[in-house]
Parts: sequence; C-alpha cells; structure tokens
Amino acid sequence: MNRTVVGNISLSLDGRVNGPGGDYDMGWIAPHAVTPGALAHMTRVTSPATTALLGRKNYQGFGGYWPTVADDETAPEESRAFSRWLNDVEKVVFSTTLDEAPWQNSRIAGTDPVATVKELRQQDGGDIVVLASSSVIRTLLVAGELDRLSITLCPELVGGGVPLFDETVAASSWTLTDSTPTESGALCLLYDRSV
Repeated sequence: MNRTVVGNISLSLDGRVNGPGGDYDMGWIAPHAVTPGALAHMTRVTSPATTALLGRKNYQGFGGYWPTVADDETAPEESRAFSRWLNDVEKVVFSTTLDEAPWQNSRIAGTDPVATVKELRQQDGGDIVVLASSSVIRTLLVAGELDRLSITLCPELVGGGVPLFDETVAASSWTLTDSTPTESGALCLLYDRSV
C-alpha cells in the first residue's frame, strides 16, 4: 500500500490562503478557481483520490454548495464531475465542535490529522487529498506526512491574511512535476516531495 497524500490549495502571490479580512476573505480566489483550466487541474488532482480530508470550515462550506451541483444541468461538466466525486468520496473531517457529519460518506475524526493519515496509509485505497484546509496541510507538512503539493497560484497580492508556510514548517525540497497556466493567469502547480 502506497497512498499518496496530496495537499490541494489556492494561494496568492504573497503566499496567503485568505485576505486581511479573515477566514472568509477569499473572494479573490473565485475567478481563478472556476476557469476550465483550474477545473481540469482539480479533476486531475482529485480523481485518483478515494479519501478527502477537510477541516470543519471547509467541510461546512463545501457541503453548503457542492452536493447539488452534480444534478445542476446549467453547471459546467467539470464542476458536475467534481461534485459527483465529492459526494462519493470518503470525507474525513477534523473538528472539535461538530457533533455530526450529515454529508454522505462523511465521518468526524477528531483533531489529529497526522495520526489519521498514518492510519489511512495502512488501508487500501487511492490518494488521500486535503481539500483547501490550510491548517491540515500545514500540520501534515510539519510532520513530514505530505507527499505532494497542488497549488493554484492566483495572480493576486492580497496584502495580509494567513500565510500557508510559516516558521513551524521545516525546510524540505520539492520537485515540480506539472505546471499549467489557466485562462485567468493563475498557475496550477504540482510538486512532489523530493526523496
């Protein structure tokens, strides 16, 4: 069993996961996330995965939008395919406050992504992808449990907000395995941890 653990996230040019307005200051991501190129990249990253890891905020945000897109005939096919994948995939949620995870194929795993990933690596399955949850990605990076970084680099300087990489993340080397420009000027980048 060799399950690849992938951190998938959008970043600003100044390395932020949100803007100076806080957790939900992410409107600058939207124009870059919905282009055909970005959606195709998301499909490439997620289709080999059979498990998705999410923090509470992303679980609730994704769950409030994506479940019904699969049946929305006006939505782009890439979005409908991503919605079908999200509905079907095993979703593991890290939270101290949620009592239930009503979205199909969801479970709450407590608060330790590292222990959960180590446990998941021992099970059969495809890739394990962290969907936009910067705190989970950072925790796995610190523990050396992240194998691949999928970054949609948005051509925006947001001038504040939370950086993905801070002083808790140790030095490591990564190899660029794919770089795809999108229609909005964003770059979809795939990096694998160098052995």
